[in-house]
Amino acid sequence: MTLHDLLQGIESVRITGDISLEITGIHYDSRKIEPGFLFVCISGLKTDGHLYIKEAVKNGAAAVITEKEVPIIEGIAFVQVSDSRQAMPVIAANFFKHPSKELRVIGVTGTNGKTTVTHLIKAILEARGEKTAIIGTLYAKVGDQQKEFGHTTPESLEIQEFIRLSLDEGSRYVVMEVSSHALELHRVDSVDFDAAVFTNLTQDHLDYHLDMESYKNAKLKLFTRMKGYEKKFSIINADDKWAEFFIAEAGENCITYGIHNSADVQAYNIKTSLKGSSFTVKYRGSSWQVKIKLIGMFSIYNALSAIAFALREQIPPDIIVNALGKVSGVPGRFETIDCGQNFTVVVDYAHTPDGLENILTTGKEIVENRLITVFGCGGDRDRTKRPLMGEIAARLSDFCVVTSDNPRSEEPEAIIAEIVQGLEKVDTCRYAIIPDRREAIRHAIFLARKGDLVIIAGKGHETYQLVKGKVLDFDDRKIAAQFIKEKIGTDEA
Repeated sequence: MTLHDLLQGIESVRITGDISLEITGIHYDSRKIEPGFLFVCISGLKTDGHLYIKEAVKNGAAAVITEKEVPIIEGIAFVQVSDSRQAMPVIAANFFKHPSKELRVIGVTGTNGKTTVTHLIKAILEARGEKTAIIGTLYAKVGDQQKEFGHTTPESLEIQEFIRLSLDEGSRYVVMEVSSHALELHRVDSVDFDAAVFTNLTQDHLDYHLDMESYKNAKLKLFTRMKGYEKKFSIINADDKWAEFFIAEAGENCITYGIHNSADVQAYNIKTSLKGSSFTVKYRGSSWQVKIKLIGMFSIYNALSAIAFALREQIPPDIIVNALGKVSGVPGRFETIDCGQNFTVVVDYAHTPDGLENILTTGKEIVENRLITVFGCGGDRDRTKRPLMGEIAARLSDFCVVTSDNPRSEEPEAIIAEIVQGLEKVDTCRYAIIPDRREAIRHAIFLARKGDLVIIAGKGHETYQLVKGKVLDFDDRKIAAQFIKEKIGTDEA
């Protein structure tokens, strides 16, 4: 494809060089440039692509997109645009021939629940016989092919490339987690979404968005794109306190779901235990029973959102119910670690105040004896949620073990000190401070007695820990299993 073709839909500030030249690929990382590629200079949060133009050209770049005035290199085409981030999704969509227009794309956004909801929707669609690809926190997956991009929602280039791959592999649907960062940073600008799903909005990412109003407005951008299109629709959680804004933005083609507030898809007769959950769904005068292996009220909300989507997509209720009943769980989401012990250990990704409160409230409802919580907070992220999470854990747990999460560039002890401010607000709180996460998990497991529930929160599916610029091997699930087996051996000896 020629550079001229790739630039369709983009207003350039200045063009230098031959735009009729053939472009063989695109990238924003100079290290991944190959001969004939187009290099897109992105001004990132940590570095600036404009600093790597010479490296990109050395690796074979035939053309460069910039948003700044830069020295021209002879024989290389330069195109200056007003915003490289806004240009890249257009260029990527042009290069991969707008694949999202040829299949159905469902975007799922919200603070919590995105990963589970996308997997539930995928399960329902596949039960109807629809080959479905998925993009999200865990991976991007179509059939047996799996990619890991390192973001909840990848950069626009990877998104367009993966949707093209999904289409070529015979997928009719792509279900995608859509983060607020992705919406703000134009990653999904050229994706033709057919449906948008809203799970909830609670405090998170305020280090980036600064306040809840800005965070909300970022999420709303997805629903603005559904408005006024007859075949596009939105699914909204009517019980969320921000629901009215999303309903207003979504327009007429909107279906709501909920438990407490009036909604199009309503759940009642709710029961939940360590074995799973059951509830009755009512929709347009009809009702049916749903049983899922997932635990807690938050899981019922996740299931409701998937049910609402499926009903709007005209999937029969029996297919929906059967599909949901077969889902055993999602990695790192209230995932039970069972090695035959007489107490329960759960690993969960909860890393926000609302997420932690949800899983601990569920834990409190189903635990037979004591609830022991292991948790920390990420470094270089919203500091205001640290004391909030401390207070939540103190209020709902019988014992807390405060430890490191992903401290990144911060000192673990400094993060923990801010968490402890919240713990100290609860007079009855009992806790231990163990910065070494491995030792913290060990302490909690060896503290556990028959009927106790140990919840290890914050990292879920992650298989690493980010410490001082290093990526260390670390999997809560494997470490928990190791210490459970060690404890069983000790108890038997």
